[in-house]
Amino acid sequence: MSEQGSCWPFVGRGGPLTTVREALRSGAGMMIAGAAGVGKSRLAAQSLAGLPGYSVVRALGTETASMIPFGAFAHVLTGPPRSGENLLRWAARHLRDRAGRGRLLVSVDDAHRLDPASAALVHYLAGNGQARLLVTVRSGEPQPDPVTALWKDELLERIELPPLTVEEVGEVLAGALGGEVAAETVRHLAGVSEGNVLYLREVVHAGRASGCLAERDGVWRWRGEVSMTTRLRELVGDRIGHLDPEEREVLELVAFGEPLGTELLEGLTSAAAVERVEARGLVVAMGEGRREHLRLGHPLYGEVVRGDCGTLRARRRLRMLAGALEATGLRRREDELRAAVWRLDSGSVTNPAMLASAAKLAWGRQDPRLAERLARAAIDAGAGVAAVALLGEVLMVLGDADAAVTALRLAARDAVTESERAQHAYSLGVNLAWAGADAEACRVLDVAAETLTDPGWRQEAYVYRAVTDCFAGRLTGAAQALARARACEPGTPRGGAHAASLEAWVDAYAGRTERSLAVADRTMATVEDWQDDAPHALPTFLDALCAAQTFSGRLEAAARTAERGMELPAAELSVTGFAAYRAMVARLRGDADEAVRWCRHDMARLPQREPYLGRCVAEQAHALALLGRLDEARESLAEAEELTARWAFTRQHVLHAAVWVAAAAGDLAEAVRLCLVAAEHAERHELRGNLMFALHDLVRLGAPEPAVERLGALAGQMEGPLVEVLARHGQALGDASALRAVAGEFERLGLPLYAAEATAHEAAAHREAGRGTLARGAQTRAWALARCCSGVSTPALVELAAPDLTPRQREIVQLAAAGLTNRQIADRLTLSTRTAANHLQAAYDKLGVNDRTQVGRLLAVL
Repeated sequence: MSEQGSCWPFVGRGGPLTTVREALRSGAGMMIAGAAGVGKSRLAAQSLAGLPGYSVVRALGTETASMIPFGAFAHVLTGPPRSGENLLRWAARHLRDRAGRGRLLVSVDDAHRLDPASAALVHYLAGNGQARLLVTVRSGEPQPDPVTALWKDELLERIELPPLTVEEVGEVLAGALGGEVAAETVRHLAGVSEGNVLYLREVVHAGRASGCLAERDGVWRWRGEVSMTTRLRELVGDRIGHLDPEEREVLELVAFGEPLGTELLEGLTSAAAVERVEARGLVVAMGEGRREHLRLGHPLYGEVVRGDCGTLRARRRLRMLAGALEATGLRRREDELRAAVWRLDSGSVTNPAMLASAAKLAWGRQDPRLAERLARAAIDAGAGVAAVALLGEVLMVLGDADAAVTALRLAARDAVTESERAQHAYSLGVNLAWAGADAEACRVLDVAAETLTDPGWRQEAYVYRAVTDCFAGRLTGAAQALARARACEPGTPRGGAHAASLEAWVDAYAGRTERSLAVADRTMATVEDWQDDAPHALPTFLDALCAAQTFSGRLEAAARTAERGMELPAAELSVTGFAAYRAMVARLRGDADEAVRWCRHDMARLPQREPYLGRCVAEQAHALALLGRLDEARESLAEAEELTARWAFTRQHVLHAAVWVAAAAGDLAEAVRLCLVAAEHAERHELRGNLMFALHDLVRLGAPEPAVERLGALAGQMEGPLVEVLARHGQALGDASALRAVAGEFERLGLPLYAAEATAHEAAAHREAGRGTLARGAQTRAWALARCCSGVSTPALVELAAPDLTPRQREIVQLAAAGLTNRQIADRLTLSTRTAANHLQAAYDKLGVNDRTQVGRLLAVL
């Protein structure tokens, strides 16, 4: 398949395309440089496609043609030179004759492979201005001197074409696959291909052929390892080229051990071989502090090199790496982890304690799959209760709490020392809470807190007890347990980080949003100090931030935090279902379609049967209901009800969604009843942020009586600007002026759906007071705001209709909004001034406005 890949969309290169076309129109031409496969030829082809009026002569540099004078142009140089004619002039004359009356443009692909005569011809054409030139060359490759001189002597401009960015890879994939591509899949394929278009295309073809890349629930996702087709293996193998035995050993060791210390590698091979491989770009050196590491020049090199190694040779390479690293004394924490993995993969493990320690390090590095593998290997090799406890924590986030509980019960009799009893209790307690066995979880952790003597172990027992209370919806109990945890001195960095993350979480859900944000900001500033020891803390902090930012009305910040959570190193550590918050933000902004898309991202990757998955499904049901997709909403709601029943705060999302499913079905009485149920549940479990939204939903549904007073009281209990605006919305009903102010506040907070509903309430207030013109104006503004919430329908907006302007009225108001006077409009449209004024006034009456400034704001959506 050629680099041009015509079946693939040409995206992500708008800037370079404009630059090249401008150089061809107004200058001598352009040289496009870049790595092989980066898309130089495709850019050149697209540049030529947008340049009419040129007669294009195309040439291609090849290894075969490079042995023949003028070999690249042999297809166009058909007649012999005239007697005594200079060969360059002869060749240039042939090209000009071929152009006829058109302007000559010579396009040369892979000019670094040109034969000397062809290279001289290209330089000659550039030097005397007889043709525009578009030349592509491969960066880092030797080039004929005349080709190099094209840009060094400034005969042509030169542009270096970089690999595609992650965002650009996403655009290409969406176009090539014809649909939405999951964000993690885009990141994965961008990393595997490093933005190289040729490699990206081959990896995608291989993934589709193997089933690793498939469309699931309307979204393309990658699952599994990279599949190396024959085509892809040949492409990468050609790029690697011939290797002598020493060079192959270097490349194999780096492939199995990257990033690999330069000194370590040179000690295993030879410095000269390392230098030769680096000079060819097969490995690259990267600095890290005072240490230098080597990585492969491209991720796909590793797939090919490792694939060419048999099992025995692979194990020998891994043993070499492990032995060499162990000989250094394993001075850094990651050294111990890497040596353990190499020993495990080579079948040469002798020390269960090493595996157990490595499993803990992998867990701290947020790699639960590797941590599980190492912990199981440690247990099989004879490691003790601590390894079982760690395995229990890992299995919990991997969605297998039942297996964790079973393993921990079997290991209970082996927990002898205080350290073993503490770790066993934490793991068993949190797994029981995760599985819904609240009473037993509380009992296990209470006994641990009462019997442990070390302050650090007691601190963590109270923290895990607080976790249990959070799951059960007892926020006051959780706060009390955290207070006891803080009283344990001296504590541990791990216990302190977990306590702070849970404190931020409790404060956020309890409505103490400013306090939550302060705790999170203060502790997250030191994340490097505790992240490895407290792997649960970071996702918990991010969840707390999402809640605090959403409940306080900081929607943009909440969206960024949710996306950061979704980008955690391992999908399993996104156990809180951050897409549910991302979807919630989109829904509050009035973009229900986007909310559905975000839910799909996490629904495909979260462990099955987990409450956090149910939270995503519930948010999907909520968004589908707003879009009027009732059957899908009901199906999602039924699934979410089963998944979320275990925990109070996940159950709340289902209760909110049920309200809007009923409203979408037209049963407002049932929607109001369900809204009261949701409010009662939130109040009982101290979930003030959720209570705020439930009470405000009563206002939106047109049943404000049970909500107005309670919202006002809640505004005095919660922190942040959003609750105050929601409370004012309820209090302002019937007061058109106050409702308009509330709508303005909603717009400022980025809540166009709420702003549209408040403006619709304003229109109703004007109508009840007999102010028809003002009512029409408010209704038009409500309609315009609702247009920003594509496809969304709520009871407050259901009667809104587009202003019924005639084509002439629409034309005149557009001219008026542009600043033209009535006389100018009349002259422009060949009307009398009076007729223009009458049309304009009629339009004002329909829109409910009375000046050009107001009508201008409506034109964007009319």
